[in-house]
Amino acid sequence: MSNIKWLGWVIVVVGSFLPLVHVPILGNWNYWALDNRLAVICWALSGVALLGIVLDKNILLKISSVALMLFFVFTIFAVKYKAMDSFGFVFVKSLQKTLAGVVKLRWGWLVEFAGALLMLLAPKKS
Repeated sequence: MSNIKWLGWVIVVVGSFLPLVHVPILGNWNYWALDNRLAVICWALSGVALLGIVLDKNILLKISSVALMLFFVFTIFAVKYKAMDSFGFVFVKSLQKTLAGVVKLRWGWLVEFAGALLMLLAPKKS
């Protein structure tokens, strides 16, 4: 077991509690505030990665790391789409884009991707 794998796993789990999206007036949201189902999926994929670390199955760890990164990308697109869709009642497209633009991505995404990347690039043996 490599300590880098453990560090990557801890970073991904802790990253799910960090601010991922900033919504004016409502504040910063993490995975649990965005959607509980997304948080459960993130933790389930993290659980598979943990299983790969504990059982020393490198292929399982690599697959779950790639799945986590794809899931993070999916979530970012879903947040942007939902922000555009939430202001669908505005008939002027430029105003709709402006209002949707107030929903900002935060620094937690960098932490999430860094943890998944650490697990992906970790050496087989320590």
